[in-house]
Amino acid sequence: MRCCGRSHQDAVRALARLGDARALPSLLAGLDSDVDAWRAIQVAGHLPQVASELVPRLCDHLRRIDLSQQRTEMSANAILSALATLGDPAAVTAVVDALGTAIRHEQHGITRSALKVLAAFGRAAAGARDTIRPLTTASDAHVRPAALTALWAVGSDVAEVMPLLLGLLNDRITFRINDAADLLGEIGPPASAALPRLRNLLTHDYEWVRVHCAAALWEIGGEAEAPAVLDTVLQAMAKNPATANHVVACLDRMGPLAAPALPLLREQLALPRRGGRFQSIDHDEELQRIGRTLIARLATPDEVAAPVAGDLI
Repeated sequence: MRCCGRSHQDAVRALARLGDARALPSLLAGLDSDVDAWRAIQVAGHLPQVASELVPRLCDHLRRIDLSQQRTEMSANAILSALATLGDPAAVTAVVDALGTAIRHEQHGITRSALKVLAAFGRAAAGARDTIRPLTTASDAHVRPAALTALWAVGSDVAEVMPLLLGLLNDRITFRINDAADLLGEIGPPASAALPRLRNLLTHDYEWVRVHCAAALWEIGGEAEAPAVLDTVLQAMAKNPATANHVVACLDRMGPLAAPALPLLREQLALPRRGGRFQSIDHDEELQRIGRTLIARLATPDEVAAPVAGDLI
């Protein structure tokens, strides 16, 4: 988009981030001319309503990248991220081709990104199962859980993924346990074979593992697991405020059974600044939004009438 001038590019990118389709002609010009195309790629995912025009161009750029070179990983991942957000299955063939090339050249970062795109496409990418399946036993710490997530998304075969997920719950790498728990929670009640192991993991020495496993326990076991889930997530949130976004999301899904969390929610909203993941403004605003929604939903009429300290700030 260099021919348009930097000010014009910035304006177009700002429009695109707002989801405004008036940015489309300039984005297409940048992608077609290949001049500063990376600027257009970065914001293309914000315009899903015009995916049919953006996706063919993004796929063309993906095909032209030399995936054998480590230096191309950032560019490939940016395109794959845009394709995942746009969610147009027309990109499946290009993504599967990129995945195969990345596997051959042991480009693990690109492999993970391609798997995430296929997972986003779900059943529309069912034809990629044979390419995905061998990666569920990959040695790379990140590729294996990404492959499991993609395999479930494209096939929804509980019998196929459950043994692999149960194996990951026994992993020594904590983020792999978390990824497995998240996917088990997504599967829900059909993943009941994982309940005993998830219950045991509520005593894990890392609060992040406890939070992810407790959330999965709720999604799979429901009301019967509520006391243990609630106790685990509230203790984790009190110990490590960075878990708060995950915790309140779980509380939100628990509905009325989350009522014992009201004191901690009020305490959090009374703070001038909460923890939240990475202590970012976006995460803090999300915490406040969900926290206030939960208080309004769970509190008695008298409790709702009582002011929350955070309301005065």
